Amino acid sequence: MTTAQQPSKYSFGVLKIKNFRALLFTRMFIMMALQAQAVIVGWQIYSITKDTFLLGLTGLAEAIPAITCALFAGHVVDVGKPLRIYRIAIFALACNTLLLFTFAGGHVEVDHKYLLYIIYGGIFLSGLARAFVIPASFTMLSLCVKREEMPAAAAWISTGFQFSSIASPAIAGLIYGGYGSAVAWGMPALLMAAAFIMVHALKVTSHPRGEIRESAVKSIKAGWKFIWEKKTLLNVMALDMFAVLFGGAVAMLPAIAEDVLHVGSEGLGLLRAAPAAGAVFTTLLLAVRPMRHVSSMRLLIVVAGFGLCMCGFGLSTSFPLSLLFLMISGVCDSISVVIRQTLMQLLTPDAMRGRVSSISSMFIISSNEIGAFESGTAARLMGLQPSIVFGGVCTLGVVALISLFNPAMRKTVVDVRDPK
Repeated sequence: MTTAQQPSKYSFGVLKIKNFRALLFTRMFIMMALQAQAVIVGWQIYSITKDTFLLGLTGLAEAIPAITCALFAGHVVDVGKPLRIYRIAIFALACNTLLLFTFAGGHVEVDHKYLLYIIYGGIFLSGLARAFVIPASFTMLSLCVKREEMPAAAAWISTGFQFSSIASPAIAGLIYGGYGSAVAWGMPALLMAAAFIMVHALKVTSHPRGEIRESAVKSIKAGWKFIWEKKTLLNVMALDMFAVLFGGAVAMLPAIAEDVLHVGSEGLGLLRAAPAAGAVFTTLLLAVRPMRHVSSMRLLIVVAGFGLCMCGFGLSTSFPLSLLFLMISGVCDSISVVIRQTLMQLLTPDAMRGRVSSISSMFIISSNEIGAFESGTAARLMGLQPSIVFGGVCTLGVVALISLFNPAMRKTVVDVRDPK
């Protein structure tokens, strides 16, 4: 750890660390910008096209560059300087948001056809930059806190993410509904600029490395080999990927808000914020009372709860009830995130952090962004609400299959205080 401040044995100790606070707020600004951007992009695309397939295509546009570059990005982080890479990637995100602010915000007039190309291009560039942001951020967390503080740190990071996911989508939806895209796009642009400023408060040094470095190909193979041999990590990543791949319905929220609930862009912002509203209280509890033992059985339970919530959300035609189902899904998802992130930090050696995080990001992106594409395709084939219910049922099926064929998932318990 590179700071003179030492975390206490209590959960609030991590907040006394200057580097951790800087990392936490940098991530919050980034997530607030991206969440606001997602609401605006989703509403603009659906307003122009009225096509759920094109709405789901936003996920694929981000997933292709993020997954393609993920392994190389992890190698670069492991052999390079994570902080420098993090700063460059955030600068790239800021420039991309400024580009979208200029064109999608209507400050330079373009035809709707070309505007769609620009928006999808911006999403593509965002995925490219995020491929480097994720492993760099993951690696720096281990530079800021000690092992015994990791569950609390993961919970605080998740709390920051959930808080960002509550405030940003709701505010972005209200601004868009009241003032239009020109003003709404100013929000993610300002937030990304704030992230670029905040990241310069981070002052960390990399973990010591040997002088002999593997080639990129050998390095990437070593990362995959490590994941394959660490069955706990592999199972956790696979569970999250397949569960959210089928069960996620976030990309379809603009269509739900417009065609099912009839609540407009303001309601869309609340729907986007609802999962985080349920999650933030849970992550705060886990931050104040961090887990001493991390259990994969608990992970199976909360992922099943997420699937049930998606079934209920797909069947609902009531705005308050839909918000409730999304809030409960956020509770389940937040526990899943904390467990997954804590296991990854505790079971990954320093020299592998970039590559392991990149492989994990491939699973996450596959579940979220490709899941958005899957949702759009399923909605076109099956209908909007039936496709969401079907996805929730598939999530329950994934949990059942992994629990049945991987008994270790029901038994794995990691002691946070045990360095072995």
